[in-house]
This record gives sequence, C-alpha cells and structure tokens, in this order.
Amino acid sequence: MSKFSVLFVSHKYPPSTGGMEKQSYELITRMHQYAKVYALVYEGSESIIQFFWKLNRRILDLVHHHPEIRIIHFNDGLIASLALYHSGYDHLKKVVTVHGLDVVFPLGFYQRKILPRFNRFDQIIAVSQATAQEIVARGVDSRRVQVVKNGIDHEWSNERTVGKLDALLQKHQVPLGKQYLVLLGRPVKRKGFSWFIKDVLPHLDPKYHVLVIGPFMPNISAQERLFSIIPARWRHLLMLFLGHPSDLQALRTLLQHPAYSARASYLGKISADALQIVLSEAMAFMMPNISVPGDMEGFGLVCLEASSNGAIVFAAEIEGITDAIQHEKNGFLVKSGNPAAWIESLARLDNNTQDIPTLRKQFRDYTLAQFSWDKMAEGYFGIFCSLLEEQVTKNS
Repeated sequence: MSKFSVLFVSHKYPPSTGGMEKQSYELITRMHQYAKVYALVYEGSESIIQFFWKLNRRILDLVHHHPEIRIIHFNDGLIASLALYHSGYDHLKKVVTVHGLDVVFPLGFYQRKILPRFNRFDQIIAVSQATAQEIVARGVDSRRVQVVKNGIDHEWSNERTVGKLDALLQKHQVPLGKQYLVLLGRPVKRKGFSWFIKDVLPHLDPKYHVLVIGPFMPNISAQERLFSIIPARWRHLLMLFLGHPSDLQALRTLLQHPAYSARASYLGKISADALQIVLSEAMAFMMPNISVPGDMEGFGLVCLEASSNGAIVFAAEIEGITDAIQHEKNGFLVKSGNPAAWIESLARLDNNTQDIPTLRKQFRDYTLAQFSWDKMAEGYFGIFCSLLEEQVTKNS
C-alpha cells in the first residue's frame, strides 16, 4: 500500500508527563516512518477547555487543507467521547485507543450512553486484553476491538552503580545496608502502596526496606481539604477523573508512624538517572495493585520500565498487568490483595540469592525482546492498513 496520511488527536502529550503522554508521543513520532503524519495535540499553550471547544473546527480546517488524510486517531476514551459529537469528517476512518480507566470510569451516564456509541468508531485499540474485555463487556462489538501493547525505551546502562545508590540514599536519610524494595508512581489506591506497607512489610525479614518514589506531599494540601468536604460518591469520581493521589493520606499516615517509618522511606520524585540507579541496584520492584471499583490498571507500563532497567519485578496478577508481566519470564505474578501470597513469593529472594544476577538479566532480556515502541507503532500501522484495504474492497 502506498504511503497514506493520518491525523493524530491527543490531549495527553508532552510537556505534560505520564504514561499516556509518553505513549502518545512515541506513537506519533514513530509513525512518521510509515505514513505522512499530522497532529493536533494539547501542549499547554491554551486552556484544555479551549482545546476541546475548538477541536472540531481545527480538525475540519486541517482535513480541508490536507485532503489526503484518510485516518483520524483519538488517543484516549475522553477525547473520543467528545468526538462522537463532532461533524464534518465522516469520510475518514476513525480509530481510538482505550487505556483502562477511560473504559471503567464509574459514571452511570458515561457507562450507559457514551461507551456503547463507541461502535461508531471503525476500530478500537486496547492497550491490553483486560482493557479489551472491559470495553466489549460494555456493548462494543468485539470485531471492532484489537489489542496493541505499549512499548518501552531500550536505553539502559551496564555501569555498576552501588556507590551511587549509597550516596543517593544518604541524601534522603535512608538507612544503608538493607535490601531495598521499590514502590514507584503516583499513590492512587489501586497501586496498593499503603496496603503493601501495612499488610505485607511487617511480616518480611527486617533486612527489607521499602523505597517509595514518586510525587508525595508530607502535609495535607488545600485540594485534599476540598475533597474531604465533597460527598463520598462525587469525591471518588473527581479523584479518578483528576488523577488525584487517593492513597496519599493513608501512605502519609503510615510513613509518619514509627512502626512503619523505620522500614519504609519516601524519596519523592527523583531524576531519571537516579531512578535507573535505584532500579538496577534494589533487590526488587513491587507493583502490589489491588482491586478498586471504577478503576483499573490498563497495562502496567511501569513494570516493564523497571524490568528493562534490571529490576526483578513482583506484580499483582490483576487487570492489564498480566499483559506486561509473564510469570517467571520477566517477573513474578502474585495473587492480588493476599498478604500470605506476597510473603511466600518474596521468599524467592531469600532462597535464591545466588540466582539474582541471572534473573535480572533473564527477565530484562525477555522484556526488551517482547516490548518496544517500534513494535507498538508497527501494530498500529498494520491496523490502519487493514482499515484502508477494507475500504478499497468495499468501493471496488
């Protein structure tokens, strides 16, 4: 098939940071090798409301000036929901990527009235089998749904960094000489950070010390005070929609309690270089997700990022995480929300200390072989080609 043109539309894009922003950037950047690319992305130069309000007109203007555009791709369920009310470009093939929360978001109107209308899109790309199953369960035709897994960066240093890790830990007043378990990311309830520290850590050997990395506020913020006076149901919806760190208060309470603060330390947000040092030298990376109604882990990209940096991953066997981690191939899957299962699984670290370097390399090699941004872009390109070939067949 000759080179075609595709228009990407996304409100999740750098300079904002996050998994969806990264995926959107990599998809648009790498698609250039396959197709002529146009993009309408939100980069913060105007309010997000203005971006959404002007989007239909901007799409029409771009399509008018570039009639060779044949496919339009919306990079998440929110912007796709708004596009359902657009007009003027029905001649384009329409594709949307769904990531997890944009499928299970527990607003009744959205679940009953919006998601079933996703059948109007020509193709829905889910980032995991779990996400695909959720959207099909909500009335979307399974024939319209395909899975393309996210990728990861492959940059990684083989430099030994033990001394650098000690210096980093001293800077944050973390006790040295421990075996470190890493929790990484925004502390939302589904991540299970406070659950792990409260229900699992006390039962592990005292040599283990948890490092919590990511955005953290030691004191209650004005936003938290505002949330506290909102009725519980609406508070839950707003926290999900805004990405508020819903586990923050529980985590803050634990880290201020002597029984837990002696065994867990908060590092906050650290640089990419510092994070690589931690992941390559820590004993293991933890992703102890738990089930939270109305929320889900769409893929588990952070697991792969940890594995690609040489960390041994222990991850909850739940939702989209099982698309990222294959048991005993690039990590260990553990029963979600079961302290005994986590304690038993982590015993592998004590029973096989001589195998740790081998496991690091084995798991990292598998992750890098299976996941890359180029593979992801190739998957999208294949779907775009299939849509256009179907169109040619129908018109012939």
